[in-house]
Amino acid sequence: MNEENIDGINGCSKVRTGTQNEAALLALMEKTGYNMVQENGQRKFGGPPPGWEGPPPPRGCEVFVGKIPRDMYEDELVPVFERAGKIYEFRLMMEFSGENRGYAFVMYTTKEEAQLAIRILNNYEIRPGKFIGVCVSLDNCRLFIGAIPKEKKKEEILDEMKKVTEGVVDVIVYPSATDKTKNRGFAFVEYESHRAAAMARRKLIPGTFQLWGHTIQVDWADPEKEVDEETMQRVKVLYVRNLMISTTEETIKAEFNKFKPGAVERVKKLRDYAFVHFFNREDAVAAMSVMNGKCIDGASIEVTLAKPVNKESTWRQHLNGQISPNSENLIVFANKEESHPKTLGKPPTLPARLNGQHSPSPPEIERCTYPFFPGTKLTPISMYSLKSNHFNSAVMHLDYYCNKNNWAPPEYYLYSTTSQDGKVLLVYKIVIPAIANGSQSYFMPDKLCTTLEDAKELAAQFTLLHLGGARRECACLHQG
Repeated sequence: MNEENIDGINGCSKVRTGTQNEAALLALMEKTGYNMVQENGQRKFGGPPPGWEGPPPPRGCEVFVGKIPRDMYEDELVPVFERAGKIYEFRLMMEFSGENRGYAFVMYTTKEEAQLAIRILNNYEIRPGKFIGVCVSLDNCRLFIGAIPKEKKKEEILDEMKKVTEGVVDVIVYPSATDKTKNRGFAFVEYESHRAAAMARRKLIPGTFQLWGHTIQVDWADPEKEVDEETMQRVKVLYVRNLMISTTEETIKAEFNKFKPGAVERVKKLRDYAFVHFFNREDAVAAMSVMNGKCIDGASIEVTLAKPVNKESTWRQHLNGQISPNSENLIVFANKEESHPKTLGKPPTLPARLNGQHSPSPPEIERCTYPFFPGTKLTPISMYSLKSNHFNSAVMHLDYYCNKNNWAPPEYYLYSTTSQDGKVLLVYKIVIPAIANGSQSYFMPDKLCTTLEDAKELAAQFTLLHLGGARRECACLHQG
């Protein structure tokens, strides 16, 4: 045990009482053989553990632990997390006072151990009435770069990013939905490590950094959702991207049925990407290998297995627990790159007549405003002084998100139709003026509601999902 270890313990043991004292930590180190070092506001236990050979565990082996009692330390925490498997490294975030900061990161030696920790220790009662939260750690290595000139090719963007930042591994660029010779005005830059990505973000984030004479936008990209292998083995839906806007669902179904007639159950196309549902998984896997890179209507398509998303937990994450039954079918499978502010799609054509017209794009009517209820005692407060997790409605969350990005408030346009049984059905269209782009500038769900409140909430949920901003906010909240 070296002096550095002892100094690290001494510096964080001043407020400990009872069994949570220096002797307890020293006993833990002696029992396990792990070293403990304090640096940069965190205390590292292990990393690597004694006798470890080879590189650190791969991505996906680390979990984030939140809601830890502030007077709880490694001598109590490590034995709990060892129940799920061998710990490679335990990092407890520390205050200068000696208390912990309420959260930690635990890296296991395998992904399976990390997943087991989430299953058995999330909502675990670590002390009477004290429940910890455990979820996968967002070890993000990818940045989103916006406001890129649309004529720039992947190679040009890659070369430029390598000049201005270090550790660049790859650049992901998608062609425009309407003009395949141009990019979509944004790219995803992959770095060799989270640290390299964080350093690049710190350099580029001030908002004054320019590429090719353009002030770029920089933020963390949405971390890719980890889906366990067992779940992926059951997937029988393909995600198809880079389609032409004009390509129809019928054409897609016919093309994917060519290798085996009748294999495709149905196709759902959204703008320039689609989900192809198969009756059997074996046919889906075979079609993926056959169709990836093929041309449909002149566009070279990309085909992968769609990643399932838990509908309920996804809406809880984005909208702080506000799950609308009307929106249940809006999420089947999600892909992070498509859920971006610059990915604006035309709303699906509604089957009913809107405002007495058969046109899917009826003339807009006046925006609705709602007065306060008379007699209600009001306390003036700015919603922008709150945090996003204080909101209990998607409408408030969307307004907050626009303000945070220095955008004008969202604009709501109400449409109505009458059902066959005489009920008035409503749907809102939302325009975000800051990202408007001609006719492809709005968001409209394909579900109709019977009340104004439900229609407005559903439209805001739909818009937040496609903007993708709520995910990044939630990631920041989870990471402290």
